[in-house]
Amino acid sequence: MCGFAGVLLGSPGDRSQETDGALSAMSLVLSHRGPDDDGLQWIGPCGIAHRRLSVIDLSAAGRQPMSNEDGTVWIAYNGEVYNFNELRRDFGLERDFRFRSRTDTEVLLHLYEKLGSDFLRHLNGMFSLAIWDCGRDRLLLARDPFGIKPLFHMEHAGGFWFASEIKSLLQAPAFRREADPEALFHYLACNYIPGTLTPFRGVSELEPGTAIEVKPGSGVTAKWGFFDFRSVPDYGLDENTAVEESLRLLRESVKRQLVSDVPVGVMLSGGMDSSALTALMVKARGGAGFHTFSLAFDEPSFDESSYARLVAETQGTIHHEIRVNPGNVEALLPGYLAHIDEPYADGSAIPTWLLADRAAPLVTVLLSGEGGDELFAGYDTHAAMKARMLYRRYVPGFIRRCLIAPAVNALPVSNSKLSFEFKAKRFAAGSELGVPESHFAWRAVLTGDERLGVHPGASLNYPPSDSFFTAVYDACHGETELARILRIDTSCHLPNDLMIKNDRMTMAHSIEARVPFTDTELYRFMATVPDALKLPGLRKKNLLRKAMEGILPARVIAKKKVGLEMPYSKWFRNEMKEFAHDCLFSSPILDSGILARAGLSELWNSHQEGRRDNGRALWGLLNLTMWYSLYISSDDYKGFIRPGRSRLQGE
Repeated sequence: MCGFAGVLLGSPGDRSQETDGALSAMSLVLSHRGPDDDGLQWIGPCGIAHRRLSVIDLSAAGRQPMSNEDGTVWIAYNGEVYNFNELRRDFGLERDFRFRSRTDTEVLLHLYEKLGSDFLRHLNGMFSLAIWDCGRDRLLLARDPFGIKPLFHMEHAGGFWFASEIKSLLQAPAFRREADPEALFHYLACNYIPGTLTPFRGVSELEPGTAIEVKPGSGVTAKWGFFDFRSVPDYGLDENTAVEESLRLLRESVKRQLVSDVPVGVMLSGGMDSSALTALMVKARGGAGFHTFSLAFDEPSFDESSYARLVAETQGTIHHEIRVNPGNVEALLPGYLAHIDEPYADGSAIPTWLLADRAAPLVTVLLSGEGGDELFAGYDTHAAMKARMLYRRYVPGFIRRCLIAPAVNALPVSNSKLSFEFKAKRFAAGSELGVPESHFAWRAVLTGDERLGVHPGASLNYPPSDSFFTAVYDACHGETELARILRIDTSCHLPNDLMIKNDRMTMAHSIEARVPFTDTELYRFMATVPDALKLPGLRKKNLLRKAMEGILPARVIAKKKVGLEMPYSKWFRNEMKEFAHDCLFSSPILDSGILARAGLSELWNSHQEGRRDNGRALWGLLNLTMWYSLYISSDDYKGFIRPGRSRLQGE
């Protein structure tokens, strides 16, 4: 796990002291991603800098940028490819090349030499990479299919710039930081920025599972996807076979992802996914004795710590519990946003920061359960999709709209996590929409009209925010409704929300987060499993629950999904009220024309008076105002960037 940055100029003659200095500065701000080693190399018009977190082959032989034997191909790489030993063997790379290290980096380098760009479709892992090929005079950039590892780029000052984090690109010569209003408009709907947009004008993110070719002076000359997400159900598959095969592949994934020359632990929430990883890691290692980390909240509906303790006790792990409270959340707000680089309001991010901070002295790698819901159909919205179909089929429209909707909208506001009131109001409103539109509405924070109330300068020419969902849905021709919804979650919610938190919060502490549920072999098998086995009736995560019978405690298997979140609705009326009000209403963003004070006041007042639970919206706006203060109206973000933690002997 590492970080890299680089630039492709129009010609070698365009290199200057300014570009050299910018590339060095770009590397420096990524030091938290790679505190163990660094390298910088110019090859003709291409400059590449790399920061290394040593996980496999801790020696200097793994230093990057890394070149082939004659110096004609160079690679900078961030991630882990778990099948690298199989690739080395199956493609006979030992016969064709002389290896100088035990790293997966060198396997990728030689596999590219042998197969060209086609090598990408053989990789099973998480990665973003840059390859400069002198013979072809081209730069190849690529990102893993699930968007686990980030990669950003821009055309600026006569060059094509790329980096693992946005803050690295901000060091490019004479770059002016300007907010992108379209990205912020969509942010207000999602509490994250969707698609290839970023909050900075001119900066884009590479889509997951995508590669681009860049030529000197010409920019992007080719773009293609290299992973097939299609679902092709095998209706001859029975439930027992599906359970056994999915469990076998998940075991193999965990086993592969334990390959490391440094200590590995688990982020254990107490939910099905992380509990399954913990149990399978015990089996793969032949015993426990490793570290698990969980989070605890005082608010009962948000707290899963008792389940995490139960799993830790039954599996025999060395368990650590971290308590989250309003005080440490307030203290961490600027620092965590400085490492994310963009407005972001997933309520699990700060808890993940706290967990990583506790874990950092003990482990270098953490297994994470992200991706399990997208793979095994584990979200409430998946069950709601099926319930919507029955609701619309058997309940006449006038009863739904004239009787049921007013009744649920009259329910008193609750601060509890995923309360009946919250679910009922969301379901009734979303059910009147199309399938992908309802899926978006059930996740959305503010509607279009509500966003215009707080962001009145938004252009009516922007595409509707639900278009990010509908575009994916429409592209899945011939697939089932559930398969299309799972693809939306895999293509939108997983990379644009969950993986941002997973990557930035762990890398801020120089920890590599691995995600076994995104194993490509496991994904390909699950794409053949019929919907009736994944989601029989409204039973979410059916196959994983059955696979874990006899392995995990029955209480854990039977528990409802909670999800990692913070009780900010309650905090905004009590412990964090004064802090949040000051941040929201004294921000320079209110003078920029982006946010309107009147619309913000209405959201705040209706929440304080109990007329509506605006906790998620206010948390999103709080993070937006703070991001603006850190990155646009000042450069205060620089003061919060952590230098990184090297765990190599003698460091």
